[in-house]
Amino acid sequence: QVQLVESGGGLVQAGDSLRLSCAASGRTVSSLGMGWFRQAPGKEREFVTGINRSGSRMLYADSVQGRFAISRDIAKNTVFLQMNTLKPDDTAVYYCAADSTHNWSVYRQSDQYDYWGQGTQVTVSS
Repeated sequence: QVQLVESGGGLVQAGDSLRLSCAASGRTVSSLGMGWFRQAPGKEREFVTGINRSGSRMLYADSVQGRFAISRDIAKNTVFLQMNTLKPDDTAVYYCAADSTHNWSVYRQSDQYDYWGQGTQVTVSS
């Protein structure tokens, strides 16, 4: 029902910025909670940030607070992840996720999201 396609990953140096995009189809992002997760090799999937359906609530992992920002363009049906001051520890595959069941809250748990993109690799060199 909902398809998500991430793009914008790549290889950057520490301190650089990068913007990831998540293009959604099948349903408007204004009716979905949206989140970004990441997974590094050998580690569990980690919540990065999320936004509720109305855009009134946003949540960030402590590790990215103040550096990353989630936003959306309703007309383009796209969610973005702006990543600034990137660190080597930010290296991971980044996944876009959609939450079609909740109205107000933003969740850190991956099992609260029911649609996922294919992921895009972000590599930050030191």
